[in-house]
Order: sequence, then structure tokens, then C-alpha cells
Amino acid sequence: MADSERVLIVGGGPVGSVLALALRQQGIPVLLVEALATPERECRAASCHPPTIAMLETLGLLDAGIAQGLVSPVFHYLDRVTGKRVGRFAIAEMQEPPRHAYVLQWEQYKIAETIVERLASDPDAEIRLSTRLTAIEQTADGITAMLTGADGTEEKVEAAYLVGCDGGRSTVRKLLGIDFDGYTWPERFLKIDTRYDFAALGDAITNRNYFSDPEEWMNLFKARGDDGSGMWRSVSPAKPGQPDDELTSPEAMEARLQRFCPKPGRYEIVTASLYAVHQRIAATFNQGRVLLAGDAAHVNNPVGGMGMNGGIHDAVNLAAKLAAIRAGGDADALLGRYTRQRRKAQVDGVQAQSVANKQLLGESDPVIRAARLDEIRRAAGTPALHDAFIRRSCMIDSLAAAEATP
Repeated sequence: MADSERVLIVGGGPVGSVLALALRQQGIPVLLVEALATPERECRAASCHPPTIAMLETLGLLDAGIAQGLVSPVFHYLDRVTGKRVGRFAIAEMQEPPRHAYVLQWEQYKIAETIVERLASDPDAEIRLSTRLTAIEQTADGITAMLTGADGTEEKVEAAYLVGCDGGRSTVRKLLGIDFDGYTWPERFLKIDTRYDFAALGDAITNRNYFSDPEEWMNLFKARGDDGSGMWRSVSPAKPGQPDDELTSPEAMEARLQRFCPKPGRYEIVTASLYAVHQRIAATFNQGRVLLAGDAAHVNNPVGGMGMNGGIHDAVNLAAKLAAIRAGGDADALLGRYTRQRRKAQVDGVQAQSVANKQLLGESDPVIRAARLDEIRRAAGTPALHDAFIRRSCMIDSLAAAEATP
């Protein structure tokens, strides 16, 4: 493997693994390092929107995604107060539907594991687990990074470029001193996984559901789960300052699920977790030969399932830029454009839309809430508005606008 050509990728989640695969398909050698000993299976992201599905197809991953995931062509908005469906949005029923007219519910750990398995026999794709980045030095010609293995052994490695795909607490971003501007939401989010098939409750429930409520909204999605038998995931907010035991006790979680989807008998809760939620974006995604992608560059609330998608879009965009540089393109111009395009996708797209999604579901003012629910009803019933709603929700417009940015 030529150190003078390879790209060092820090972080082996879906973004880092997609970047590694995309670079290998461009003939660029990679070294992928991951701090964990095994892939993290406690995942939150599982939605791939139509533009992302097209990228997965180009990378040769779509067959695996269909086999391991769940095709979801429709999503619903519901009013928890009345228990009624407010709007139905069907991607395939758009006047000009995308090539892939559905959302693919494919959990992030499955994406990463599939890619790592495919790269395992590639001599120009080196993968190291239980390995941490501790230092970075860069020159005009390349970078030198200090890596520390599980046994504490330190090693200097060289590469042409380094990409931080190492999450919201990114070591790469911190070592570069890049500001991560934004804020943290005052409420934490509670994720509950259950095997109960909510579709049994009637036609109001589909694979992807958004419940509006003035006090406690909820997202409800279905994925295939580890064994393929199906797993439903709910995400809803906790009141600021509410103790963990008041939120995660069996009684509290049962009451929360029954509030939105009442049914006879108790829910079988498989896992549950509480986490803080942020809206932040890095001041720049490139600094010399070191770059940021995915959560290392931007984080957002999960309403709408846009975070992982944005990271995959970063990876595919960046792989094309690095391939163009390798072919003789102007590195400064190409990497500057990477930052401009991907920050625009975040600022004008993911950040703005995810905040709007959250506010839509949790609006407490009765007059504003009624007006917003009426907007959803009107959008669902008007072809042009229906299509525009989907293009915003499924990141079709934001990706197109970003790609057009010079």
C-alpha cells in the first residue's frame, strides 16, 4: 500500500465505511481505523432516503440493503390527541417519483458490517479495530498520524489525506481546533425498541410514523432487526431535568407507548436508551489535508432520519473530490468546494428541516398547532404540495441544491 496515496479514515461507522468503499472503487488505497473492538450495534440511524439509496446502488450495496432492510414507500403523520391520521405521503405516487421511490430501513451497523466484510480481502483496504488516533501532523505533501492500539502500542502512520468520520465527539475535529457551533436541546430523547407489530393496530400505522402531540410527540419506525423478524423503534422527548428512573422504568415506558398506541396487554420492551440531542455544524469541513464527514462535521435531531444520510452524502461527495485530486485536479479548489457543498446541504437542508420537523410535531400553542396540522392535511391532498413535502422530507431538494453549489 502506497502511503503517499492512501487515505486514513478515522471512524468505522456507516460514513467511514462508505467512504472507504467509495475510495477503493476509485482505486485509492485506504486505512480505516476504529476505536471500538467490534461494531456498535446500539444504533439509532436506520433510514436511507431515495438519494442515498441511489448512492448505495452505485456502490453495489443495494442488493444487500434490500435483503437486510425493509422497503418503506409511505410515511404517515398522526395527531396523538385525536388518534387520527392527518396525512399520508407516498413516494411512488409523486408526479415525478425518484428512481427509488421508497425509504430503505437499513440499520447503520448492518451497512458498516456489510462493507467491512467486502473490504476484508482487499489488500489495499487495511482495517484496524481497537485503534485510536491521538495526534496529527500535516505538511504540504501529506499527514502523519499517531495511532494507539488496544495494548497501548503507539505507531506513526503516513497518508496523503486524513478524514475524521469519528462522530459528534470527534477527536479529529478537536485536534484541528475547528469550532462546532450550535446548541443542545434542553430535553433528552428516549429511544424504545419493541418487537410488537404496530401494524396490527390498523391502517393508520405504516412503517414510518410521526405523531404530533403538544406535550410528548413520537416517531415510530419499523426495521428488520438483528434476526430479520422485525423491530419497532419509538423516539420521543423527555422533560428537561426528569430523572432517568422516572423515564426508563418499565411502568413509565409502558405508559408512554400506551399513550400513543393503546392496545390490550403490555409491550415487550427489548432495549431503551436516553441521549442528549444537538444541532451543531463545524465551521469548516476541511483544513489542509485533514477533512471532516458525518457526525464529526454536523449533528442534528433525529426527527426525519436525516443524520446518517447527510453523512453518506458527505462520503460520496468527498470520494469523488479525492479521486479528482488524484487525477491531477486542484486540491484547494476541490476541497473548498466540498466544504461549501456539504455545509450548504446542512445549513439550508438538514439543520433547517430537522428543526422544523421537531417543531411541527411538538407545537404546544393550540392555534399554531391546528394550523400546522391543517397544512399537513392540505399537503397530503394536493399533488404539487404532496410532492414538495416529500422532496423536502426525503432530502431530494437539499442534495440537488448542494450539488449545484460551485
